[in-house]
Amino acid sequence: MFNKILIANRGEIALRIIRACHELGVSTVAVYSEIDELSLHVRFADEAICVGPPPGNMSYMNVPQIISAAEVTNADAIHPGYGFLAENSRFADVCEDHDITFIGPSAEVMSRMGDKSVAKETMMNADVPVIPGSEGKVETAEDAKKIASDIGLPVIIKAAAGGGGRGMRVVKEMEDLENYFAMARSESQAAFDSPDLYVEKFIEQPRHVEVQLLGDSFGEVVALGERECSIQRRHQKLIEESPSPAVDEELRAKMCNAAVRGAKEVGYESAGTIEFLLDAEKNFYFMEMNTRIQVEHPVTEMVVGIDLIKEQIRVAAGGKVAPWMKNFKLRGHSIECRVNAEDPEHGFRPSPGEITSFHMPGGMGMRVDTHAYAGYTIPPTYDSMIGKIISHGRDRREAIDRMQRALEETVIEGIKTTIPFQQQVLADERFISGNFDTKFLENFTFQPEGI
Repeated sequence: MFNKILIANRGEIALRIIRACHELGVSTVAVYSEIDELSLHVRFADEAICVGPPPGNMSYMNVPQIISAAEVTNADAIHPGYGFLAENSRFADVCEDHDITFIGPSAEVMSRMGDKSVAKETMMNADVPVIPGSEGKVETAEDAKKIASDIGLPVIIKAAAGGGGRGMRVVKEMEDLENYFAMARSESQAAFDSPDLYVEKFIEQPRHVEVQLLGDSFGEVVALGERECSIQRRHQKLIEESPSPAVDEELRAKMCNAAVRGAKEVGYESAGTIEFLLDAEKNFYFMEMNTRIQVEHPVTEMVVGIDLIKEQIRVAAGGKVAPWMKNFKLRGHSIECRVNAEDPEHGFRPSPGEITSFHMPGGMGMRVDTHAYAGYTIPPTYDSMIGKIISHGRDRREAIDRMQRALEETVIEGIKTTIPFQQQVLADERFISGNFDTKFLENFTFQPEGI
């Protein structure tokens, strides 16, 4: 086991990692920007070092500063959390060059899975279902038109190095393709410093279902069930749950087996996720692989009974995946709401500022992961997530009931949050029935209080 781990992140995920480290008896080092000096991850780490001013590229993505912080504190490993440097293969290489363990997959695996066209080819080699489309990068709009003609409209143009909805355009009419191709290429270049695009069939009204994976350095990979992530706005998830209400035992086995094949094909080590699109006929297709821990990992932890961060650290230190994980049993149902400092009444605009009053829910079947507190100021510089509220119940109905009760108990004053919006989603009959897809929020109307 490691002696000391530096957490190259901030907010609730940094605090989450610190907790796991302390349970493992591992010392921790927090890094922070000047604006985050009063964040809880700084307070609860054993050591803390300021790595620069607020902008991410000058602090949490400042590789020389982070490596220096690891060296001066004698940290023998770095956990990147999610976001920032978590999927940066060059950072993983730099860690290796300085004899510091990067808690995640190898730089080579990150590079391969970070390139969407290479990832798709890898999954095809592993007999994982993939969406019909280009076999590699598409060089010109004319090439894209030929592919679209072969597989049929609608198609989606995607950035090969991208994610989060950037560098992405849906083409429903052939006359729009050339213009959309140019727009996607320009956006991809700006966002990812790469103009490379690929084209695939656009699956209409799909569900977004992902499989949690854990692999070790001995070639073992296990799948720990699936998560439903279809409640999303502009490709950003707001509510997640496990298991998916659309997945039965037979389909779960097929999806998990396919995900394991894909992970083994690439030699995956660490915690990671393979994301699928699930259509109305229960056909699933590989979408992408996330080579890091996910924001929504707690719902898997609640239904499987495993601390994914601790297991991620253990396999990074040379440990093996526990044999019992191959035969895990799902225990009830779990739902997570991401609480963001955003104003749903005004287009989800950011709502930074000081939290004047703060009370989180408790009681049976509840968990809260947050770095916020009364008097804490949400900075305008970073992601707006305040924390995550996670419910667990014997079944989906109880998990929903507990989440509704928990959101009623939650008090966050001084700023606007997404809680009123999530309360209305949880009360919607389509959500309660489990009959929804990724377009759910496009057809959902938020009713501000008092209307």
